Amino acid sequence: MTTFVLVPGAWHGAWTFQPLARRLREHGHDAYPLTLTGVGDRKHLLTASVNLDTHIDDVLNLLADERITDAVLVGHSYGGMVITGAADRAPDRVRGLVHVDALVPRDGESCWSLVNDQEREWYLRGIGRDGYSSAPLPFFDPRATPHPLASLMQAVRLEGGLDRVARRDFVYATGWDGESPFEEVHRRLAQDPAWHVHSVASGHNVMRDAPDELLKILLDAA
Repeated sequence: MTTFVLVPGAWHGAWTFQPLARRLREHGHDAYPLTLTGVGDRKHLLTASVNLDTHIDDVLNLLADERITDAVLVGHSYGGMVITGAADRAPDRVRGLVHVDALVPRDGESCWSLVNDQEREWYLRGIGRDGYSSAPLPFFDPRATPHPLASLMQAVRLEGGLDRVARRDFVYATGWDGESPFEEVHRRLAQDPAWHVHSVASGHNVMRDAPDELLKILLDAA
């Protein structure tokens, strides 16, 4: 049995991973879809102080509270920043990482520094309302909520290396309408024998567009 912790991307909550979590449980695994502080059903906690460190702590606190020592952390999009930071800070609790069309930062990199200009424009959408949150885009699921801007701007600080994680997978979605902001990391990791790199014919929302393919990748990682 494997314990999966499923971390959504910006503006989205645990609901993005609920169908996948149910299928993982049907295969005998534990699965914890996580809603990050300030987003989704935790939107009442959105303040100017919520940043990337806050979201990394969300994962670390779950691992500690549930006494999880063999987690496979799964992060979609922005969630890749979060699971990378969590694995760096608690390598003894993490045995696998799956970045689902997600950022894989190195020390000192941020969401803002890694994405393209179109993504940066998205991040700045609607910040005038309160000065510290990014509004969801019109084509998102209606459950999407504003996302803490500081988390998208803050650089991750990594003290160790992901080589301490036994298995690392990267899932690249090939069906973007326009340039994918994950093209560079896909090229980089495809040249790294330590990573299992998968290409999936899917839009960015791989959980919705290619659920069977994603489930197979996670079961292989388990």
